Amino acid sequence: MIHSLRKRSTRSIASCCAVLSLAAASVHAFAQEGPRPRLPQPPANIAYDLILQNGHVLDDKNHVDSVMDVAIKDGKIAKVAPHIAASDALKAIDVKGLYVTPGLIDIHFHAFINPGERNSYAGDNSIPPDGFTFRAGVTTVVDAGCSGWRNFEDFKDKIVDRSKTRVLVMLNIVGAGMRGGKYENNQADMDGEATAKMALKYPGVVVGIKTAHYAGPEWTPVEQAVIAGTKANIPVMVDFGENHPESRPLYDLLTKKLRPGDIYTHMYSGLRNEQDPVTLGPSKAFIEGRKRGIFFDTGTGGGSFKFSLAVPMVKDGFIPDSISTDLHIGSMNGATKDELNVASKMMAIGLSLKEAVAEMTSHPAHEIKQEGLGNLSVGSVADVAVLRLEDGHFGFTDMVNGRVDGNKKLVAEITIKGGKIVYDLNGMEAEKWDAKPDANAPYAYRWTSFAPRVPVQRPSDNDRH
Repeated sequence: MIHSLRKRSTRSIASCCAVLSLAAASVHAFAQEGPRPRLPQPPANIAYDLILQNGHVLDDKNHVDSVMDVAIKDGKIAKVAPHIAASDALKAIDVKGLYVTPGLIDIHFHAFINPGERNSYAGDNSIPPDGFTFRAGVTTVVDAGCSGWRNFEDFKDKIVDRSKTRVLVMLNIVGAGMRGGKYENNQADMDGEATAKMALKYPGVVVGIKTAHYAGPEWTPVEQAVIAGTKANIPVMVDFGENHPESRPLYDLLTKKLRPGDIYTHMYSGLRNEQDPVTLGPSKAFIEGRKRGIFFDTGTGGGSFKFSLAVPMVKDGFIPDSISTDLHIGSMNGATKDELNVASKMMAIGLSLKEAVAEMTSHPAHEIKQEGLGNLSVGSVADVAVLRLEDGHFGFTDMVNGRVDGNKKLVAEITIKGGKIVYDLNGMEAEKWDAKPDANAPYAYRWTSFAPRVPVQRPSDNDRH
């Protein structure tokens, strides 16, 4: 027994020594690293961090459609005026000939990338938002129903909280989320009360409720989604699933089941009687739904947009309230591609640039009740897109591989998120490599995420021996 006690005592001492060694190593590492250097503070007489000069500002919310300068300070819009002196800012960029808009908002996106589950939008079907947003001028996406109340917090931890893109969320009315027919057709897991409770726990992050892909003839997913949306005071977005015109007609959805302010996505899919078969314009359900205040969203995706609907309906005046992508692995390389490709496609069939920009900025912000986004109001978060409208010959396709030709295409030159440049296609912010150093270069961290980094001191070969 004494021998046994000695062995346990020896193990305990060894364990304590190991813990103390780890703690000592951590302290040593911290001491070697030292305190982080304080960032240099700019001169007090400089009013702004960044000015975009001479760009054509399109700000639907504030009814601005003219050449203006936009100044940014501390991550907020500080001033919009016909002329702001370059000397008033640490950095001024001449964007003459380009369009300056609020950061774009894509309200139908699939971001819950969670490798391991095949054919699931809470798995392999989703995409990492940062890989598809800033390069298209998008600063905010809304994940449209990948997670339900059961797995939302996992999604929040893994994607929402770790992305540079602002990721907002519509909770799926199915608690398990968008994980395929086995889950999405389970009426027992459609719980408006539990969904509302989770939405209310995360206000401003959960901005809507989604019902999608339901194959049955019942109204259960829509009715439960409306219960959740009403309790949490947020909109419901509907992908109406399989078409059941006798038991679950589109007309009843848009005139009886949904509330004013709810959103019908995949508006030009042609899968659920959206089009009048005689006039080829919008169906009676669409016409009456819009009168009631239902919003209509493109959500083009991999199989939800046909020119045979979109062209005559746009010609008839039935244009979208919001332009979105429904971006996922099945649409990212197909006809949809990205937000600006969808906008360019819509312009090719009749929308004006001004309408397209409104439908990617102030309109979606209003639909999801996030009025602080999608505008360039003084004091608003400085999310900005600088867009080039290119002239040329461009082709745009749809879900059945039909093509429309256009002569205009939008391209993102610069994207600014929270006051800092996060994408710069042609290095407009950068100085030439052999130019005289800019006196304000030490303060670049205030206007760009590409601020020069202090070179790491590495030991020479002689120092190693």
